[in-house]
Amino acid sequence: MSKPTFRLGLIVNPFAGIGGALALKGSDGKDIREKALASGAEKKANEKMAKALSVLEALSGQFLVVTAAGEMGEDVCKSMGFEHEVIYSPSQAQTEGEDSERAAKALVEANVDLILFAGGDGTARNICSVVGSAVPVLGVPAGCKIHSGVYCVSPSAAGHVVSQMIAGELVSEMDAEVRDIDEDAFRRGKVIAKHYGEMRVPAELSYVQAVKMGGKEDEALVLDDIAAFVSELMEDEPDTYFVMGSGSTVGAIMEYLGLDNTLLGVDVVKAGELVATDVTAASLIEITHGSPCKVVLTVIGGQGHILGRGNQQLSPTFIRQIGKANMLVVATKQKIQALDGRPLRLDSGDAELDASLAGAFTIVTGYKDKVLYNAV
Repeated sequence: MSKPTFRLGLIVNPFAGIGGALALKGSDGKDIREKALASGAEKKANEKMAKALSVLEALSGQFLVVTAAGEMGEDVCKSMGFEHEVIYSPSQAQTEGEDSERAAKALVEANVDLILFAGGDGTARNICSVVGSAVPVLGVPAGCKIHSGVYCVSPSAAGHVVSQMIAGELVSEMDAEVRDIDEDAFRRGKVIAKHYGEMRVPAELSYVQAVKMGGKEDEALVLDDIAAFVSELMEDEPDTYFVMGSGSTVGAIMEYLGLDNTLLGVDVVKAGELVATDVTAASLIEITHGSPCKVVLTVIGGQGHILGRGNQQLSPTFIRQIGKANMLVVATKQKIQALDGRPLRLDSGDAELDASLAGAFTIVTGYKDKVLYNAV
């Protein structure tokens, strides 16, 4: 059997929601949890996570669950027979918010493609404080308070979105707000909600840019949308070098910017100006070394390569220098859907580097419109 390529991070806050049925207005704090348990409260978070994971049973073998020990994820994986790896163990039976944070940190370091977590707004806060925008996340609603936008409407809905990612289908990516209320104030009858940040969230595919009649993308308009988004990034980051890879989509961005473009080569732009054309691998490293840098790549039609086809100037040394977070992939949704679920291809010439880059990539598909898609 081939090794699963999708790495699903999993965190369960086992105490999420235990105060709800007893009208305790939340479950934050050791005292509240002890009171709820003493009053006969039942822990339901793992049951809700199981409902989400049940949607994935048909895909068993296509993904590996990376999780925390015991009730924080290991138990539900064992009960459902999913292949899993435990990378964090809490030091006490009654876990705290710090355990969610430590587990999330370990999952980010383990290079998971998505973190699926069960909890409420307090859990979302904990995870947001550690993850930020590093990894896409998705919440299974299990807490008393669900004000944050990172949660699906139901456990099964969360499982459905995850199944689409594992199966290689297109899912949209959006920034969703993390909010929480002050539980002590809430118990006194005051609702005081606060914004704690945003996280990247996958969702069912949506079309937000210009389309033709019948819902088909108008490629020319979509390319303008993509170009406008990249242009705005350049304006926001005037000190950043933007390395423009080869391909017609990147060429459309350069045309939008009013700059000459080497269609089968690599050019460098900074502050809206062309600073180098048709660069070699060596000169590219020399130009960008020590400076903030992003590379703009597109998907080569047919096999779906993003590295190693027409852009060998982007050497393994250069890619390591900038990191995956600064690889900006651009393509229309029609181009990605034409792959029929086949993953994007990485062929940098360095197998170890390709393995480290593999997994979910964010692809810009319009103006502030993104999808998540796997690369191998």
